[in-house]
Amino acid sequence: MSTDRPRVVYWNSQPTPYMVERWNAVADRGNVEMHAWFNVDREPDRSWEVDESAWRFQGRYLTTTKMGGRQVYLPPPLRETGPLDLIVQEYASPSMALGFFVSRGLAKRVAFRALPTYDAWVSRSRPKEALKHVLFRSADGAKTGGNAGKAMIHRYGMPVDRIHTVTQSIDYAHFASALNVDCVVVEDSRRKLGVSGCVFLYVGRVWHKKGLTELFDAFELLQRDKTHDVSLIVAGDGVDEAMYRERAARLKNVVFTGFVQRSALPALYAVADAFVFPTLGDPHGLVVEEAMAAGLPVICTEAAGDIERRLPGDAGFIVPVNDATTLADRMLALQANPELRNYMARKANEIARLSDHEYYARDFEAFVEAMLSNRPRNAPLAGASRIIGRSINVVRR
Repeated sequence: MSTDRPRVVYWNSQPTPYMVERWNAVADRGNVEMHAWFNVDREPDRSWEVDESAWRFQGRYLTTTKMGGRQVYLPPPLRETGPLDLIVQEYASPSMALGFFVSRGLAKRVAFRALPTYDAWVSRSRPKEALKHVLFRSADGAKTGGNAGKAMIHRYGMPVDRIHTVTQSIDYAHFASALNVDCVVVEDSRRKLGVSGCVFLYVGRVWHKKGLTELFDAFELLQRDKTHDVSLIVAGDGVDEAMYRERAARLKNVVFTGFVQRSALPALYAVADAFVFPTLGDPHGLVVEEAMAAGLPVICTEAAGDIERRLPGDAGFIVPVNDATTLADRMLALQANPELRNYMARKANEIARLSDHEYYARDFEAFVEAMLSNRPRNAPLAGASRIIGRSINVVRR
């Protein structure tokens, strides 16, 4: 990285805890002048705490502008931002797509952050797909978490040499602290929760597209055999919580904790014996790495971004989507074999070490350097987008 610190802005819809931690790690290294823009402090379907006093980067919330009868978020004008070297941003929302052209007039390079998408989560239409082709043919580059993201970005028209892999990271030390929770405390927590036997844990939104119907189907299959002493903890909140609570009332040993803040998660992971993530289509799902760091074997569907690379067979199981029978079989395999659970737990923890925020910060710096070393995109749409961006910013002065 050059001794002249590049000025980099990351435009994210909201300050998610893991993104804040990552940018703090970049800021702490001191090689990048790190800024972040946010549309809102927290979207309506999220419950995490936002502590702006913990930001060690320069963050700001964007103001809204009325366009076409609707409120949109746009980057601030050049007189406020000053010269920028790189803007990294999302692209999926109307504000982000429109704001991309404004970003083009503010920074030397503009890149997209993109992760794999799944039809179970994303509604597709010809206009939306056409717009993605325009955007990815206009940007200077993109960052993603692995090969699945690379393949998707390339399909939309981004050259392979402009797609960069950056670690999808967690605070490894924080979640690995679950391994140090005293066994007496663990047993007391299990007793208070009312769980026993092999305890399976799910952490995430309580929403059917996270695969919770299949999880409850699988858990019910296990409970049909009275010899299987199993429990299920569901940690989170969401639009389908009432529906799943009603179903849980007909089962034994199912506990809902509500949303659990990040600070309390290691203690909850310590209570569990295995983690289950039955998603129908997650772009990534960082709870997998969190659980692995906490020393839990993981059962995950194949519909989480790059899961084949992230979860090797000695750390857990990958199961098909919408397959409660296979999910139940894998849960039973862990319940019936404590030695297998322990072996996978050790392997999972070892693998999760490579997902720490320090790895993200190094990857991010390499990504910034590659973006600024590479020539600006010279494709026709890229040139047109730069002209549009500069024109917009002239008007906004």
